[in-house]
Order: sequence, then C-alpha cells, then structure tokens
Amino acid sequence: MRSFIREIEYIKDIEQAKNILFSQIDLDKRSEILFALEFTIDAHKDQKRKSGEPYVVHPILVASIVAKISGDISMIISALLHDVVEDTNFHDSDILQQFGEDVRFLVDGLTKIDSIREKELTPSNSGTSLNKSAFSFRKMLTASIQDMRILIIKLCDRIHNLSTLQALSEQKQLRIAEESLVVYAPIAHRLGISSLKSLIEDFSFKYLFKDEYKNISNYLDQYENTMIAKLSNFQDFIKTLLLKNGFNDGEFEIHGRIKHKYSIFRKMQRKGINIDEVLDLLAIRVIAKDTIDNYKILGIIHLNFKPLAFRFKDYIASPKENGYQTLHTTVIYNNSIFEVQIRTFEMDKTAEYGLAAHWKYKQIQNKINTDWIVKFDDKNSEIGDYCDLVRGDLFTEEVAVYSPKYDTFTLPRGSVALDFAYAVHSDVGNKAKFAYINKKKSPLLTELKSGDVVKIVTDEKIIHRCSWIDSVKLPHSKKEIKNICNQRIKDINLQVGLNILQTVLSISKSSVNKFIEENNLIDLIGKVESNETALKTILIKYDEKISKSQKFLPLLQRNKYRLKTYRLKPVKILSNKAISGIHFDVCCHPHNGDEIIGVLKDGGVYIHHKMCSQVWQNLDIDDNDLKIVFTEWDIEERYKYNLIISLSNHRGALGEFLLYLSKLNIDILSIKTEKDSSSSDYTFYFDLEIESKEKNIEKIKRELELKTKIIQLTSRSDSYKR
Repeated sequence: MRSFIREIEYIKDIEQAKNILFSQIDLDKRSEILFALEFTIDAHKDQKRKSGEPYVVHPILVASIVAKISGDISMIISALLHDVVEDTNFHDSDILQQFGEDVRFLVDGLTKIDSIREKELTPSNSGTSLNKSAFSFRKMLTASIQDMRILIIKLCDRIHNLSTLQALSEQKQLRIAEESLVVYAPIAHRLGISSLKSLIEDFSFKYLFKDEYKNISNYLDQYENTMIAKLSNFQDFIKTLLLKNGFNDGEFEIHGRIKHKYSIFRKMQRKGINIDEVLDLLAIRVIAKDTIDNYKILGIIHLNFKPLAFRFKDYIASPKENGYQTLHTTVIYNNSIFEVQIRTFEMDKTAEYGLAAHWKYKQIQNKINTDWIVKFDDKNSEIGDYCDLVRGDLFTEEVAVYSPKYDTFTLPRGSVALDFAYAVHSDVGNKAKFAYINKKKSPLLTELKSGDVVKIVTDEKIIHRCSWIDSVKLPHSKKEIKNICNQRIKDINLQVGLNILQTVLSISKSSVNKFIEENNLIDLIGKVESNETALKTILIKYDEKISKSQKFLPLLQRNKYRLKTYRLKPVKILSNKAISGIHFDVCCHPHNGDEIIGVLKDGGVYIHHKMCSQVWQNLDIDDNDLKIVFTEWDIEERYKYNLIISLSNHRGALGEFLLYLSKLNIDILSIKTEKDSSSSDYTFYFDLEIESKEKNIEKIKRELELKTKIIQLTSRSDSYKR
C-alpha cells in the first residue's frame, strides 16, 4: 500500500489519475465505473485545488485507493462522487436517479461526515479541540453505523488529503494532522486496516512532531542500506531452513520490513529509549497456507534461533478484536534482533485490509468486532465521555488477558484487575473485592500484562469506590463507578446536611427531619454540605420559628445559631461551636480540591474526604454522636501572566524589582534573561511568568510601570487562546 500511495502522491493530471484508477479495476467491471467517472469529471469541471491541479483528480485518486483495498463497485463509485453533492450543483436526488439507492446512501453518509467536520472541529491550537473532535467523532460514527463502507471510503479520502497537505497553510496542516491521528488512525485500527492506519500515523507524525520525525528519518536514511542487507540475509536464511524442513518453494512467502516511523516514535516515548534500542525495528513476515504450517514454522525458527521469550505472542489462538491473527516472536541472528510474524495468506489479507477484505476477498469471513461503534450512539452521554472513549478505548495499545475458563479479553494497556471485572460484567465490577492473577491474590488496582489469567472474587453487596475513577482505564469502568457513586453521593450529601444542622442546632436528627418537612426545605437540605447560603437560609428559618414560639426568650439565646467563620488555612469552617484547630486525618488522605467533610471532636476539626468510609458508615446510623461542621477549601483564586521587561544596567536593579513584586504580592513562577549589547540604557531583558490574585491586568500594568519598562504583559489564558 505504501508504494501505491507514493505512486499517486504526485499525480496532478486527470489522465494519469484515470489510468491509476483503471489499473485497480477488473476489465469486466470498468464499464460500470466509466459513467460515474465521466459524471464526476463534468461535475467538477473548472474547479481547482489549493495546489492548482484540477479538483477532480482528488476524487479519482480516492476511488483508486478504495479500489485497491476493497474492489466493491458501489464503494468505488461513491468515492468518485463523494464531493459532488457538497461542492457542485448536483443534489442527492440526482445521485439516486443516476446511480441508485445504494450509492446514494453511501454518498449521503460521506456528505454528512464532511458537514459535521466543518461545523464542529476547531483549530489545532484550541484548548477544546480534542473535546470537539470527540463529539464530531461520535456523530461521524453514528452516520456510519448502518453501513461501515462509509468509514472505509472516508479513511481513503483522508489518506489522499494527508498526502497533499503541503499545499495548505501550517494551521490547517496541524488541524488535519491532529484530527487524523486522534480520530482516523484509531478507526482504521479498530476496522483492522493496518495498511491505512500506519499511513495515517506517519503522515500525521510528519506535521505534528517535525523535529522527532526528522531525527527518525535521518537515522533510517543513514542506516537504510545496512538494515536492508540484514533483512535480506535473514530472509534468505529462513527460506533455506524452511526448504530443508519439508516446505516446498511456492508454499510460503517471506517479506521484510523496517518498522514505520510513528510506531518507532511511540515505542521510544513509551519505554523512554533511543531508536537503536527498539527491539522490533527490523521484522520479517512469513506467510504460509494454513495454521498448522504457521506453528511448524514457529517451531523451526525457535529451534534454530534464540528467542526472546517475553516477546512471544500468539494472536492466532487469541485474535484481537479487530480480527488480527498472527504469531509474533523475536529472535537473535548475527548479533541483531528481528521480529518474526507468521500467519496464513488469509490472515495476511485480513491484517492488511481488515473489514475492507470482506468486499475485496469474498471468501474471507468477516471476523472483525464492530460492536464498539454502538458506544458512540448514546445521545445522553456528555462530550467528555466521548473524549474519554477516543483517548482510552480506541487510541491505545492493548493487552490480552484470560478468564479462568480461558476466554480472551482485550483491554487497553495500563488496565487493572478492576477493569477486567467490569469487562466481564458491570455487576462483577461493582461487587469485586479482590483478584487472583495467575493464581496469586492481588489488589484490584494491579496492572495487567498480556497473558495474565484473572479471577475476580465478589462480595454480595455493591462496593462503592468513588475515589477510584482515575485509577481505572476502561471508559466503561469509569462510567459504571460514576453511576453507582452518583446516587451514593446524593445520599451522603443528604446525611451530611442533616448532621451539620443537627450539630448547629443541638437537636436530634429526627427533630431536624421533622422541621425540614414541615417547612418544605427538602430541596435545600442536600445542598447544605457545600452551599453556605443554603445552610444559613435554613438556620434563619429555624431561628424565626424559635422566636415565634418563645417570644420572651432572651435575644442572646435566640441568636445562638448564628455561625462564626474560621479561616484556618487551607480551609474555611462555619460553626457556632468553638474551634481550636484543624487536623488532616490519615485514613483517607484528602488533597486540595477533593470534596471534604469536617468532623468536630474535642474542639478540633478533623478533615476527611467526603467519601471516606470511616465517616459515611457512621452517617448511615440514625442515632450517632458524630458532629459535622460546614467545611470548604479556602484558597483564593490567582491569575497567571507572562511579563517581558527591560532593566537598566546597574548593580542591584533586578533585586530591587523582585522586592517590588513581593510588595505587590506577586509570585514569580519562572524567569529567563537575555542581554542586548547594542543598548546602553536598557541592556537586560527578562521574561517572567508571574502569578497574582489581581484579575485586572491593566491595574497590574500601571503598578509595574512605576518601577520598570514593560515590553509586554499578557494573561496566560489569552496567550493560550491565541
């Protein structure tokens, strides 16, 4: 596929494009394509691309890629017509009349995807680009859910667009490359089309990580001849071994390859290694007629070379969800390391063309799981949920683990035993107590490795682990934990609110409940634990009740429910009881930003995480002596700025300025300096990152200008947006 894309990459002429297209189509099918080709050429006449060539060259070459990987006539025609409805005067009804319902349906799906992208996607430098991409991604998949051919055509369209990015502005290059890497490459992976996935990754890598791409390219260029020679020698040796051990020439094929560039980059990043430490930089693929031959070849290779046992993977016995089946092993030959992939001819076609092989090779069964697409068809989910799915469920490497009955579960790399529990069933995850991994008792947050056999031991009741959401990897795990915790949080908020009132009013919980019900304050009680206004509103109501019922009660006695504010950094406490200090309890280790509860004991307030089991188990008891006070973090908001100044060249100038910043309560987060030898008055420039509680940038500027010459002062948030 790479050589084919290189062949079409620089085609700018209609006749050349037509020749490429027809070279991929069987003679008996060319007449069906010809009418659609002429229709497309006429529809796009006089239209030009940014690079200057006739626009129609693009759909013709997209159709050529589709023909290369699928061969389905409706798909090829739809690829030719994919921009007609959006960019010309023809309409959906014209497509239906000229080419039939099947083509009309595919073209309509492709048109919808393009309109979604233009409307939803934001520039690459926007802080919301991933969220937007994830949301439009959901819409795109929903548009394709009835016919996966739409996605395959769109992938081919994206491949050609990526191959011509050099004609666009840098901003558009980055936007398209980022979207391709985050959205399109994972789709190609899930559809099992490795030939397109690796191309999308390498094209995107070239524009998104230019320095890294250049470094890896230079290394490969420098050692290309050496690596090709090593591969050739190894291939010849393997061929000789197979012929000596009962295989006949023509019964197998051997191909060599150098790992593609983005895959090298990912391996270097994940393992923190240099390029010459990447073990599978060189690889050969041995393709044989049937599965038994695959295992025979594996045996021959392991008997003649030293294998790296930790690198062996059997994806034939345990296929990936995208249908991928291959034996992987890594061996040492002549002081070099080679990855060896062994599979049948049918497995090779499935690996290269994935779901598209279902149309290209009619005899190949469709073994690819496409159930994952349904996850994106949930209109009640938030954008963030789709963002998590893109990050975690699609755009990740995988591990294969087993149940005690040796059922295979494919999970994202980094998954823990609790993820496995949720993959088995939501009820298993919700009630999981601990795991046995390879027959060894293990915590549920133990990270899983490929080949692990995992058994989950469950409790009879649901176990709430609301602080574990960030510790699990599967989006499904996060969603289930969130669901069962939401109701628990509502219950806890209600109990905490009642307890705070009980503590302030010094009455029983049943009396508090009675007062709340009689005064229709049920909607407020759940807000008391985090909303100062809600708490004070209820106390005012109670004070009014006491005042009316006991008119001659002394004023001091009636106002005993007024709260005093205690600011005990880093928390604020409201209470009508004397507070001597605060303590952070060790049972739950609450951190800044966590939802917290303050438990009053012997005049001190003990700070707990709101989900701390030691606290909420007591809250479930109707009559308890637990006293809770209103507690929240008391951290003033501060704003970050970039400041560039110049200072006069005299001793102590910088020290004086830093002291001045201190008096203004401005903190310095970083500082860089540069000397300008061409100036005599202002010779030193300082680039500072500062932080202040002052939100008004103009006020800061006026104060600083009293002391120094400001070159530039910008808000960090504004700079980011630009």
